Amino acid sequence: MNLIMLFVVMAGASALMGAWRLLSGPTQTDRVVGLDVLFAAAIVASLCAAWASGRTVFLDVAIGLALVGFVATLAWARMIGHGDRDPARRRP
Repeated sequence: MNLIMLFVVMAGASALMGAWRLLSGPTQTDRVVGLDVLFAAAIVASLCAAWASGRTVFLDVAIGLALVGFVATLAWARMIGHGDRDPARRRP
């Protein structure tokens, strides 16, 4: 049980750091990294819940979070890569 608590505390600390980077990141890339850290912390928390309770439903949640995190990262990276293509919306 002590090992599970250590993992939960570490996941919580990394979630706080990821949330800080997501909210205060000066660039879009920093925000993507923060989002990835938040998803990783949520996956670790879900895996710890599965380990502590012995229920496999939390493993399905972890797989779903990993899938959503991957797709969100790809979508955000594509958005960053294309930039703002509308010349009327660009700032001088």
